[in-house]
Amino acid sequence: MRLIELHVLQSFPVSCLNRDDVGAPKTAVFGGVTRARISSQCLKRAIRLYAQDDLKSVFFGGQRSKKIAQDLAETLVGQHHMPAADAAQLAARACESILSKEKEGDKPTGRKRKAEATESPEEAAATSGLLFLSRGEVTALADALSKAGGQVDAKSLRKIVQEALTTRVKDAADIAIFGRMVANAADITLEGAAMFSHAISTHKADNDIDFFTAVDDMAKRSEDTGSAHMGTTEFTSACYYRYAALNLDMLADHTHLAVLSPDERRAVVATFIRATLLAVPSARRNSMNANTFPAYVLGIVKDQGQPLQLVNAFENPVRPRNGLVEASVAALKQHHEQMKETWGIQTTAELAIPDTGLEDFCERIVVHVN
Repeated sequence: MRLIELHVLQSFPVSCLNRDDVGAPKTAVFGGVTRARISSQCLKRAIRLYAQDDLKSVFFGGQRSKKIAQDLAETLVGQHHMPAADAAQLAARACESILSKEKEGDKPTGRKRKAEATESPEEAAATSGLLFLSRGEVTALADALSKAGGQVDAKSLRKIVQEALTTRVKDAADIAIFGRMVANAADITLEGAAMFSHAISTHKADNDIDFFTAVDDMAKRSEDTGSAHMGTTEFTSACYYRYAALNLDMLADHTHLAVLSPDERRAVVATFIRATLLAVPSARRNSMNANTFPAYVLGIVKDQGQPLQLVNAFENPVRPRNGLVEASVAALKQHHEQMKETWGIQTTAELAIPDTGLEDFCERIVVHVN
């Protein structure tokens, strides 16, 4: 397996970047102590959106939504001049055929009939689950449905949809990298070429509580001078270690990005690296802005081997002396060298930020992509 690996140390101030079901920052126990944690799914969404919105990559066009059918219907109307009502019905059937186990024509259950009777037009157009498609895939699906005509039976429709969505397009790099799971359509399911760990603090970290109040601006001075509202919110601050790897062999195969040229794949990988290093989850950005840059990044290229994170550098939690970053960097470097010596790990290239800048780092990594 040819790999690119990124080992990142990043310190965040007061923040709540990833919340649990009660609104508290997520945690994990590692090395016998509580660590601050950011889930991999939270990081992946931030990276995907950063590649699309900030880096404006034409290759990252995936949208995960229950409203894909609306987009498909608009494409059928706008590009193929299909009547709006017919387009909406066909798009809804096509998208639902991807997700549903039921055969078209089956009688709906009583609960389903009741739900359908109370749905708004927007709810009726939404699919029962999330779909992850790119604009190019939606266009390809619209083309296939238009050629087939409006009257398509359920079996033929499902075949048309699956064939259209297994046609590789150039704007689905994020789907190739992060993967797509469709339980009832194995042909459309795609294993992601990227591997992520949950980010955890390199040290013991406990959540803290912020007590806050709000004052009524229109209250008279003679009235009660107490607060109009009181509340609490949890936060944490920590230096996190996180890991991401990219399987270059999988990325270039026919089910992923073989449709791209080598130069285009290098552009995709460069975008992935930049987004992985620069993206920060947006939770509570207005009240606890935590945007920082990584303090240290170790980039590794392997021509063979398996993905290996270096989190055990922090199994014995770092203790603050002159802060936490310096000690965390030293622990990571020491553990990396120890792993290479003990297990005979061979690397093709190793680069580190801040020893080199981001642009040079990306350029020297992507030359290994073909």
